[in-house]
Amino acid sequence: MKTRSLNRQILNLAIPSMLAGITIPLVGMADTAIAGHLGSATAIGGIAIGSTLFDLLYWNFGFLRIGTAGITAQAFGKGDRQEIIRTGMQGMILALAFSLLLILIQWPFAHLVILLSPSSPEVEALSLEYFFIRIWAAPAVLALFVFRGWFIAVQNTLASMIIDVVINVTNIGLSILFALNMGMGIKGIALGTVVAQYTGLLCGVVLLFVLYRKMIRGVPLVAAIKTGGWKRYFNLSGNLFIRSICMLLIYTGFTFLAAQYGDTLLAVATIMMKLLLLFSYFVDGFAYAGEALTGKFIGAGDKPSLMRSVKLLFLWSTLVGVISTVFYVIGDEWLLRLMTSSPDVIRAARPFLPWLYSMPLISCLTFMWDGIYIGATAGKAIRNVMIISVIAFYAFYLALENPIGIQSLWAAYAAHLVARSAAQTIMARKHVFNLI
Repeated sequence: MKTRSLNRQILNLAIPSMLAGITIPLVGMADTAIAGHLGSATAIGGIAIGSTLFDLLYWNFGFLRIGTAGITAQAFGKGDRQEIIRTGMQGMILALAFSLLLILIQWPFAHLVILLSPSSPEVEALSLEYFFIRIWAAPAVLALFVFRGWFIAVQNTLASMIIDVVINVTNIGLSILFALNMGMGIKGIALGTVVAQYTGLLCGVVLLFVLYRKMIRGVPLVAAIKTGGWKRYFNLSGNLFIRSICMLLIYTGFTFLAAQYGDTLLAVATIMMKLLLLFSYFVDGFAYAGEALTGKFIGAGDKPSLMRSVKLLFLWSTLVGVISTVFYVIGDEWLLRLMTSSPDVIRAARPFLPWLYSMPLISCLTFMWDGIYIGATAGKAIRNVMIISVIAFYAFYLALENPIGIQSLWAAYAAHLVARSAAQTIMARKHVFNLI
């Protein structure tokens, strides 16, 4: 009965996140596909580099979602309503402050990164055009990080799903309208994203006041300004910030290294990574369930439920990995043609398809561990794991680049996932299971 109840809790948390997850990579895929149908690999490269600029910015602030989720979930397990609200307020204050900073530094940041990019002048020009429009969504993007983390932590992934679906459906629809129907090109893709993010923020505010207005009224705004909770939030956030830097070194490094092989292979790498992320957002549904349940059970001091939930979460994530592999094998070149109409890009992508088939099974373990560690607020362990994985990524790339060329990028990506999984498994007893 306990196992059945836990499975029900896992699925109740995971399924809304998975449904939302379907729409998240579809936006990136839609942006890439729209650019692909503008007529050249250069347009795809412009979206790839422009999106990488935002990865460099926004991934650094992933701690707003992760820190809010971990601390709030443990407060939820304890039944501490004041800490639940206070953590959300503190996250929102930080989100608004950092978004102002991003808007202020937009010009020097974008030009510095483009200067370091090995992409062609045509790709650089398109990526800057995209960036300087989309940057105005920063306040909404960072605030939504906090909303998502908070809703997941209070075991309400349905609210988080509604926000994501609203954003992503709006984004796809407006990007097609502006970019293709109105002939705005890449500017239209960026404008569609900006409008969609503010639409999602409005949706989040409405859901918060409709579902939790009584809870909010019970905690004054001054509670967020007081010293209580800030030290823990900043300690956790500091380690998560280092984690984000490490993630950027891998993912943006992947894109920039691919760019040195020319626009066509950059387009291939971009399309392959977008297709791979389709899987990751499915397994992230169970990772979010892991965040919520791990935090709740640690906060409640319930170790037996924690151990059972972890075992069940790994079973579910492995199942997602197997199904995803089958999907990629069956989809094969059809998935490539969905992303681009360029024969050159499709032809160049064929040698890389085996990586697409194998990555779900390689990565499902580490994605699941990420959610569990976040729920445990194990900031130092999360930081150390990512430092190890960065070393693995670049060591494998440098060792294999001469003999196998761009294939070394995919071997390095796989190596960093294996390194993460191994390190997380070794550290789990100390940093997760011994907290109760």
